[in-house]
Amino acid sequence: MPDTVADDLTDGEIVPPSDYGLVVPDGWFRIPLEPADWKGPIRALADRVFDGQDDAVLLKREFTKAVRARAEEGYDNGGVELYISTATVGPVPLSSSLLVTVAPAGEDARLKATGRSQQVADVLLPFAGPATVRRTRRIPDTDDSTGNRLPVTVVDYAVAVPNTQAVLLLTFSTSLDMFADAMVDLFEAVAKSLHWK
Repeated sequence: MPDTVADDLTDGEIVPPSDYGLVVPDGWFRIPLEPADWKGPIRALADRVFDGQDDAVLLKREFTKAVRARAEEGYDNGGVELYISTATVGPVPLSSSLLVTVAPAGEDARLKATGRSQQVADVLLPFAGPATVRRTRRIPDTDDSTGNRLPVTVVDYAVAVPNTQAVLLLTFSTSLDMFADAMVDLFEAVAKSLHWK
């Protein structure tokens, strides 16, 4: 939690947090979403995913292009970092990701149910405070830029940043439809690790 005393504040006045922290599973790869910073991490992620697959040059190039497009889209929407899972269970990749976004003061970041496939609830995160969580199941469009044709489960957590009007948004997603409930439990564990610095 933030310190209660700062040089330019009076005793007892509470300052907003300067940062946040999260604990993510092993195998989740972090990509900072500043354009000057994401080139090296995206290349390293592609190297990790295609390690030992010398015959997959075109697949690696397409993967890199898709991740770069995802990073650009996230950045354009206020994203500050993107995590992509490289974990597997046996030969099955645990396809999932987390986009962290800061919605500044004045921007409506409330989560609302807009369809039958959505569930919205208020929750309390142990170290970060009250939050709203929304779970959605989406069927990708036929022209989806990622090429995915599988249903995608998306879980959003909107968390008010203490002593500000800003909202931190954690957007988790997975295309493992058969294991969606287990992945949602994993996403909840990550969200519960959110803490302010």
